[in-house]
Amino acid sequence: MGLSFLNFLTPSTCKVYKGTSTYSSDVICNSKDGKIYKGNSSYSSDVLVTIRDKKIYKGNSSYSSDVLYTISDGKIYKGNSSYSSDVVCTIRDGKMYKGNSSYSSDIICNWKDRKVYKGTSSYSSDVLYTISDHVNIAEFIAIWHVVNYVY
Repeated sequence: MGLSFLNFLTPSTCKVYKGTSTYSSDVICNSKDGKIYKGNSSYSSDVLVTIRDKKIYKGNSSYSSDVLYTISDGKIYKGNSSYSSDVVCTIRDGKMYKGNSSYSSDIICNWKDRKVYKGTSSYSSDVLYTISDHVNIAEFIAIWHVVNYVY
């Protein structure tokens, strides 16, 4: 089954593993109750990002000054912005594109069977990480942020 997005109101519980692994020693982060935690932790001190109302915040924060991304209609905006010039990426048809692009040359990653691949690849050697369960789009972006900018 492919990676599918749940409703925004449905936070999931999942683990994110390095590459194709599903070993607990390879857990990068985990998602629970709208928060992404470091590794297998569930301590509040280990919250890396918080997801709330289609926004992703730094750490355990919910202050508007700590908004990393705002999500609207498959577009991911920097901070609190909703300007087209601030689109970081676009999610469409199982792919993440740079900015507002829909060109295959601008694909950042794609996903299938809960595995996230680099660019347009579908080779197991290009699996960036594996997500244990379904996530909503905000959780996917939060996980992507954690994997790419926190680790």
